[in-house]
Amino acid sequence: MANTKSALKRAKIAERNRLRNKAYKSAVKTLMKKYFAAVETYAANPTAESQQEVQTRMSEAYSKIDKAVKRGVLHPNNGARKKSRLAQRLKAHSQPAATAS
Repeated sequence: MANTKSALKRAKIAERNRLRNKAYKSAVKTLMKKYFAAVETYAANPTAESQQEVQTRMSEAYSKIDKAVKRGVLHPNNGARKKSRLAQRLKAHSQPAATAS
């Protein structure tokens, strides 16, 4: 237990920040999973509705990642890597495989 008033305050602030960081990271993971599921659905049956769903999920995930980076929950490079992986997954499923020449 903290011995001083300032140490007690720092412990409370650290716990508050830990919970906030956990909530952001959890939300980012959840939105990424929902996006990947939408991409798989789109790859299996490419329709206009499923494409719209993919774009909506991507927008939500990008937004949450950007907010987490802005708030200091994620490192900027970590956020950029996550967004890159989202875009890569869609690109892999939406474009036909290129033939080697």
